[in-house]
Amino acid sequence: MASEGDKLMGGRFVGSTDPIMQMLSTSMSTEQRLSEVDIQASIAYAKALEKAGILTKTELEKILSGLEKISEEWSKGVFVVTQSDEDIHTANERRLKELIGDIAGKLNTGRSRNEQVVTDLKLFMKNSLSVISTHLLQLIKTLVERAAIEIDVILPGYTHLQKAQPIRWSQFLLSHAVALTRDSERLGEVKRRINVLPLGSGALAGNPLDIDREMLRSELDFASISLNSMDAISERDFVVEFLSVATLLMIHLSKMAEDLIIYSTSEFGGADDHASLLSSSLQISKENMEKALTPEMLSTDLALYLVRKGMPFRQAHTALGKAVHLAETKGITINNLTLEDLKSISPLFSSDVSQVFNFVNSVEQYTAMGGTAKSSVTTQIEHLRELMKKQKEQA
Repeated sequence: MASEGDKLMGGRFVGSTDPIMQMLSTSMSTEQRLSEVDIQASIAYAKALEKAGILTKTELEKILSGLEKISEEWSKGVFVVTQSDEDIHTANERRLKELIGDIAGKLNTGRSRNEQVVTDLKLFMKNSLSVISTHLLQLIKTLVERAAIEIDVILPGYTHLQKAQPIRWSQFLLSHAVALTRDSERLGEVKRRINVLPLGSGALAGNPLDIDREMLRSELDFASISLNSMDAISERDFVVEFLSVATLLMIHLSKMAEDLIIYSTSEFGGADDHASLLSSSLQISKENMEKALTPEMLSTDLALYLVRKGMPFRQAHTALGKAVHLAETKGITINNLTLEDLKSISPLFSSDVSQVFNFVNSVEQYTAMGGTAKSSVTTQIEHLRELMKKQKEQA
């Protein structure tokens, strides 16, 4: 165990630390994941100290050698955490002193734990965001490319788990892809705000040793340098922002998963999950999807038919209700009503009404931007491909 003098503020307080307070003040159980970024920050700071004349070249070499040894111990899982290690910073500092002696104490010259904490957190989150963004873009790409391949599959679209209107399978896939692109954009925005270097801000007032912060920025691959030292060491809004973005992402992923689960049930039968020990792929059942299409899903199209003939929508909607009621009274589906039946409801019906009861014709009428017509879906696919290129470049 470290002596009292080796502890933080060990020169100010006398006597041993109460074991309960020791347990309360330690954060090692959650901070071990920061081990590598903490070492990266220390390596960069050591180089800056040498440039500022605080460390000799020999001292720098010893410190770098010690830090590399500590990094190796963490990666191999042999780093020994002691009871006196309050956090990842003190653990690495304690181990560095064990390896190279008192020279280790020079590493924190002009550096505060305040800036160490936020620097490590930003480095860790930058790396994590890059990984998340890469996987997310791959998922979006998969959805978009599946939409392109399976563009001719038509299935029931549901509202409140009730069949509503026919849509293209691609429209369903792209609805999730579009939501995920917003998540990808938000992740990029969070990363841009995280990508500001706090190191070199000291405990509060800044660094008094003429540390080259531009050198630190370059070494740690930050995009810019914090403008104000007080703000830099206290900044945590990026954590809350990330949690918010991550929550939205998980909601969208959960929504997509639930939709796929529903389509995979025996009641829906639209998707089959062919799994093996090594892989699993979701296969769309075009045959089952088409079987699930039913004439009542085209009721709205009957109203649109009358609208195109010049009837006001409210009247067309009333006429549709009469047609549905007539079909129910006769015990038939709406597509089996005769032309005479329909003319009894409105003289605007003519022989071309038969074209309404066609699922391909139904989806093809939604040609406005964002619709489920083939031309519109193709436009969506191309737009998302271009958007992914830009987001990949910015990731």
